[in-house]
Amino acid sequence: METDRYIVDGLHRLDGEVWVHGAKNAALPILAASLLCNGCEIKNCPELSDIHAAENILRHLGCKLQWDVDNDGSKVLSVQPTGPFVWDIPDNLMREMRSSIVFLGAIIARCKKARISYPGGCELGPRPIDLHLSSLKKLGVQIREDCGYLECSVPKKLHGAQITLPFPSVGATENVMIAACLAQGETVLRNAAREPEILDLAAFLNACGAKIRVLSDGTIAISGVERLGSCQYRVIPDRIVAVTYLCCCAAAKGEILLRGTKPDHLSAVLPVLEEMGCKLRIDGDSIAIRATAPLKAVSSISTMPYPGFPTDALAPVMAAACCAQGSTMFVENIFQDRFKHAWELCRMGADIKAEGRVAVVRGVEQLHGAHVRCTDLRGGAALVTAALGAHGQTVIEDIRHILRGYENLDGTLCSLGAKIVRRSL
Repeated sequence: METDRYIVDGLHRLDGEVWVHGAKNAALPILAASLLCNGCEIKNCPELSDIHAAENILRHLGCKLQWDVDNDGSKVLSVQPTGPFVWDIPDNLMREMRSSIVFLGAIIARCKKARISYPGGCELGPRPIDLHLSSLKKLGVQIREDCGYLECSVPKKLHGAQITLPFPSVGATENVMIAACLAQGETVLRNAAREPEILDLAAFLNACGAKIRVLSDGTIAISGVERLGSCQYRVIPDRIVAVTYLCCCAAAKGEILLRGTKPDHLSAVLPVLEEMGCKLRIDGDSIAIRATAPLKAVSSISTMPYPGFPTDALAPVMAAACCAQGSTMFVENIFQDRFKHAWELCRMGADIKAEGRVAVVRGVEQLHGAHVRCTDLRGGAALVTAALGAHGQTVIEDIRHILRGYENLDGTLCSLGAKIVRRSL
């Protein structure tokens, strides 16, 4: 997998229908929370390398897992926490993905202690976990750092607390929710993240017997319970995968229909695509896009916490904007190093000037095929998007990043008319 590549022949129109698979960023915290349950079936779970990394962690911690297929053809992952349970995650498992840190709250709630190293994942600049740790300390966790490892213990019991996050961190919100659902008393988490994946985690935990309320101002109130039960739960569709397919169509031209989506989760992105000249039609859980005319630039796009423009959507939209008429300014307010993919797009003829958190894309008449390399998950999706709309052949190396978040991306695009082949060296 580390040496796999995509070979893409561009300028093939996309037409047809595609189902959007389950959300990686919802399934991962749900998998972490399943450590506290009495068995669960997670439906619409995407089969991705990040999910397999979470599987490895759960098996190490004391769970049995099994894949199955639901009646609608979607994947189902069953988790049975059978024990014996351990409270450490080896360094090699932690390094497989950034979101492995979300297992910390679950291990502490299950075992009353934990030992983990710092997580791995995409290199998007510093992503400190200090908000995770300071919040868990308020729940009664004692934490010390020892040679790159975090040693955590609960001298008495986890207890409720009043917590206000200085920034609506998704990961810190998830860790607090998971740990606090088994703490004594009530936890009130203010300035919590509001992403749809947060609501999905709350709904999963409640289905297992937790008592979590999300208030109208985004505050999350968690009343601790003695134990969690079992449930069957269906993961929400992946909004970033949906955005990626829409951008692929915008770049390559054509008309496709996305099924199994939640259009309200894309409320910050769909108007941008319409402003670029794409024709969109929403019907229930379906989104139809028709892109036939030349794209037009959007003056400025700034990423913000939900419900703002999602940082994960920046790269594929930027790829589509490379051939738009005019200039688009992208401002990244979440991560410090989100523009590594821009230099790879420039290899394909894009005109991008990036400095710090700002990138300006001046549309060119045509991109051309080139030999490029994935820099991160969404940057890899941007390269595929650009390659579909480029003249000639593009070779995309290091697609292991893409496999972290997209299930059968090449096969799905080929079913729509794209010419993309996956090759191993």
